Amino acid sequence: MATNDLWAGIGSALAFLITLTTMAMNQSRIKLLINKISAYLNPYIQITIPEYGAESFKRSDFFVAIEAYLSNLCHQDGRVRKLKAELESDMQKPQVSVDDDQEIVDTFKGATLWWYADTELPKTTVITYRAGDEKRRFYRVAFHKRFHKHIVNDYLPYVIKNGRDVIAKNRQHRLFTNNASSQWSSYNREKSLWSHVEFRHPAKFDMLAMDPAKKDEIKDDLNAFKMGKDYYAKVGKAWKRGYLLFGPPGTGKSMMIAAMANFMDYDIYDMELTAVKNNTELRKLFIETKGKSIIVLEDIDCSVDLTGKRTDKKKARKKSGDQSDMATMRQKEDEKKDDEDSKLTLSGVLNFIDGLWSACGEERIIIFTTNYKDKLDEALIRPGRMDMHIEMSYCRYEAFKVLAHNYLDISEYQFFELFGEIHRLLDQVDMSPADVAEHLIRTEKKDAGACLQVLIQDLKILKAKKNSAADCHPQDPISIVVPDLNPTVLPDLNPTVINIFEVARDSTLES
Repeated sequence: MATNDLWAGIGSALAFLITLTTMAMNQSRIKLLINKISAYLNPYIQITIPEYGAESFKRSDFFVAIEAYLSNLCHQDGRVRKLKAELESDMQKPQVSVDDDQEIVDTFKGATLWWYADTELPKTTVITYRAGDEKRRFYRVAFHKRFHKHIVNDYLPYVIKNGRDVIAKNRQHRLFTNNASSQWSSYNREKSLWSHVEFRHPAKFDMLAMDPAKKDEIKDDLNAFKMGKDYYAKVGKAWKRGYLLFGPPGTGKSMMIAAMANFMDYDIYDMELTAVKNNTELRKLFIETKGKSIIVLEDIDCSVDLTGKRTDKKKARKKSGDQSDMATMRQKEDEKKDDEDSKLTLSGVLNFIDGLWSACGEERIIIFTTNYKDKLDEALIRPGRMDMHIEMSYCRYEAFKVLAHNYLDISEYQFFELFGEIHRLLDQVDMSPADVAEHLIRTEKKDAGACLQVLIQDLKILKAKKNSAADCHPQDPISIVVPDLNPTVLPDLNPTVINIFEVARDSTLES
């Protein structure tokens, strides 16, 4: 009897489970059928963009770009009444964006789109381990299904591009420097490889002391690069541009870099090559740089020796045959030790500038600066790597007029005679723009006329020194005739003196 009751209970339980399963399947089928009918009757499609990805610990770049795009749209439209403002540490001004439960209407090539911002709270109490678990924010866009392909292929990339442009304009510019590899961390590579401060340099192209025509040429080149994404893709080149700034110290190379960054709204990565141990570290640093940035290697000829090994090998091949085998072996051992001490090679730097790794990212400008262009390897500065060579020269009259306007707020028509004298002197002597600018700093006891008088006085002193040096070192060559000496003919002559005459004779014959 008990056995029968047991089997009866098991049967009832199985029947109940089968009934629940059937109901669930029927409910799923019913929901599926409702969705099909709704999709058939509803001609609109919705796309949801969450704030955080499934496995991401930071906000989605797609979401941030959409937020910036819609924020800019709110300013232009003015029809949205419920907004919110946020100010992050890297922003110059608060970013205003649409608040939840608001609608923004946008149009794109004949298509109308409706954007919504919303927040979804968890249904139950959860323990959060990362941002985005406590509440989930998202944007949702709705549009007619006949525009589906058009929206996905054209509109969404358009939104991302414009959103990133808004972020770049609103973001506080930053100046980065690379950390030593001993400080690198696998937890947050971006922050451990690079550290940054706010970049607030006020330099602009109008302030640069150089020929206005040259400045216009540089600005045109920068504008062409900024708008040239499609062109670079068409010709099959990475979207990057190289500039070589060369000239004596004090000619404004660093100020030119700051003016470029402000003109382009780019960040600056000031890379210190002496802190880079090898080519692998150089590649890692490059990968962690962002787009819309300028990568600067200042004093490239002084930071690391990229040409020494090549020169030493050439010299070794030219040495005379009387060099002993032991000395040759010692030299090879020294060269091997040098290679072991520094693995950052010219080949690694070339690949960083123009190799396969240079295509890991886009919209980057690479700038080299040097005081001595002739010291750089030709492969390092050829077109394709350093596309534009910009000479930062001594101050000439056109550059002086810019400095006089910036520092003293005067023109040549106000001080015609003094300007004419300065014009004549600057054509005859070399003075850096930094030195000229130092003379033009106005004080309580020194007005504009006094500044110009002091500058003229110092230019005349430089001219006098130049003329004095030219008188002491005449340009005409001096002929020296050294006769052949034979110690047997002059037995009483000191051997040291004989050796001196022989060296002089050999030098004369070679020249």
